[in-house]
Amino acid sequence: MTPPSDLPEAAERRLSDSAFSSGLSVSDFAACLEMGLEPVGLVQGFCAMQQGAYAMGGLSRSLSPYGGTQGGYVQNYQCPHGMISGEHRMWGQNYQQTWVEGAWSEGFASSYSRMLEEATELGAHGVVGVVDSVSRLTDANVSEFHLWGTAVKVLDTPVATATPWSTYLAGQRLAKVFEAGYAPVSIVASVASIRVWAYCVTEYLMEGSLGMWANSTGPTEIEQIVTAKSQARSMVRASARDQLHGDALHGATLILGEREFEKGDLEVEAVLRGNRIRRFKEFDPLPVPQPTVRLS
Repeated sequence: MTPPSDLPEAAERRLSDSAFSSGLSVSDFAACLEMGLEPVGLVQGFCAMQQGAYAMGGLSRSLSPYGGTQGGYVQNYQCPHGMISGEHRMWGQNYQQTWVEGAWSEGFASSYSRMLEEATELGAHGVVGVVDSVSRLTDANVSEFHLWGTAVKVLDTPVATATPWSTYLAGQRLAKVFEAGYAPVSIVASVASIRVWAYCVTEYLMEGSLGMWANSTGPTEIEQIVTAKSQARSMVRASARDQLHGDALHGATLILGEREFEKGDLEVEAVLRGNRIRRFKEFDPLPVPQPTVRLS
């Protein structure tokens, strides 16, 4: 494309260059250039994943839950009251939903690899400012995974031949990592999912009952749910640690949530995200940026 001759010189220069997109803010974009990283395009990856056989939200409690046959963490709870009635919850169980974790990990990995494929096509060395979104598309346990970030090239470096590195960081936060002597390797994301089948004590306490069946007359810790959330946190940290292969985890965030089905029956989910980084030199302060103003 030949720019019209009546345009300002700066506009002609911009139009003569090849266009590209970026997910960076102005300040993050400037910081990348200061570090020698040239943004070359916005890259994305998608995946829609069906979780398959799900926990027994719609099945009768008279059936045994799948926890004992799925592998992973299982903890049983027994009613302390004896046989009361057919509706009295004589048992309860916390168990790890390994099939949910597997579907989540596969969906995330697929969208992540597709994002890196787009970066590779652009000849990028890495992807900065990665953002990921996981949302339910339907009530039929279908989740959509969407990852996007800005592909960058390292200036004055040969064309990339290896898989691009990736990081959630951008701008000054990424500059501080380089300054400390670390280089980004990849993003890290893991999930832990636990199904809580409430037994009688948990059910009554979750309803706010403080009567004889809850064995409580005052503030009481709901031990089954506390244990489920503690186990989810422990398992998701262990899963993330397995992805590091001896490297460090930087900027980790852990989100713990739950979804209630009925009367204390919950799905507890823990998601941990962070940046896998590796030391490549000792601490080396970056040069102080010099403020400049361009008038054209």
